[in-house]
Amino acid sequence: MPRFLTMIRVDEKNAPAEGPSPELQERMGKLLEEITKAGVMLETAGLTPSSEGTRVTWSGGRLSVTDGPFTESKEVIGGYSITQCKDKAEAVEWTRRFLQTHEEHWNITAEVREIAEG
Repeated sequence: MPRFLTMIRVDEKNAPAEGPSPELQERMGKLLEEITKAGVMLETAGLTPSSEGTRVTWSGGRLSVTDGPFTESKEVIGGYSITQCKDKAEAVEWTRRFLQTHEEHWNITAEVREIAEG
């Protein structure tokens, strides 16, 4: 079965300062338990803020290293999951359900991509 990487993109400048509410954490926990029991979830985690990140760039035959935060970025990857699904439609459905656990004031985008095997 194919594996999929889902990247959760957030606008750090407009994310709720208090982070996820207890209710959101509860809904998310229930969904993650369901997706794990279904044998779909392989790995998932949130990421530290971009202010704690470093970008390493190769351009024009030269390396550059830049510490965060990355002010030119509107959205950054705030978390990810790796799932094993029968097809992309199933991966998108699980992602849709994950996004819907969030309250209306969250502005997040998820990008679902199949992992190229071999």
